[in-house]
Amino acid sequence: MRFLFVSDLHYVLKQLDWLVAAAAHVDLVVIGGDLLDISNTVDPRVQIVVILRYLRELRNRTRVIACSGNHDLDARNEVGEKYARWISRADAFGVYTDGHCVDVNGTLFTVCPWWDGPKSRDRVAEQLERDAARPKHRWIWVYHSPPAGSPTSWVGKRHIGDDDLAAWIVQYAPDVVLTGHIHQSPFVANGSWVDRIGDTWVFNPGRQIGPDPARILFDDDPLAASWLSLAGAEGVALDQPLRRPIPEPVALPHWFIA
Repeated sequence: MRFLFVSDLHYVLKQLDWLVAAAAHVDLVVIGGDLLDISNTVDPRVQIVVILRYLRELRNRTRVIACSGNHDLDARNEVGEKYARWISRADAFGVYTDGHCVDVNGTLFTVCPWWDGPKSRDRVAEQLERDAARPKHRWIWVYHSPPAGSPTSWVGKRHIGDDDLAAWIVQYAPDVVLTGHIHQSPFVANGSWVDRIGDTWVFNPGRQIGPDPARILFDDDPLAASWLSLAGAEGVALDQPLRRPIPEPVALPHWFIA
């Protein structure tokens, strides 16, 4: 299986166009939250309509997973906590969104929502407990915020990560956690796009300006992850210990670097 991971597109339509063009080359596209941008002058209701059209077009080309981020919240639950109600509308055309899990060739993807309070947090905990019991060869979480204490949550002076996620990683030891949220982590000293906590790999591609997003390509042959951004290209072999400094990937497909 080959899949592509991006996060924090924040309604940058040129980056979404790039993603649509790339989608036909992979078995799966994963988006790690913050498809909308609350600072944009475009009305959020219009952004939602446009993003849903992009998600539909992506699904026409390949499988798609998308979780919510803090910019995607548009409603409140029964106890007043914010959540992304709109993203579940993509379920109708086959996109796997908040609260879902999907098995792709033996790899189980758990899609976690952005949580805004204790009730929502407890639902994520229940979701992880449920999926822990499911049969799987490999377990991957899609979760917008990176874990606390990880270089994937480093902003240059301190960590801004999720303490609960860090604890859940220790408890369940998933194979991979795909995150975003902290835009600058891969680009600042002592930050990174990749980390390893025990046996769990954690990734955050970061956010960049320009017509194409910072992105990570995962491939089973060989089992590896390759990161590409304006800062260059790096790669890790997922069947080996994490090395620093991180080497460049051996080879990247043309569509990925175009």
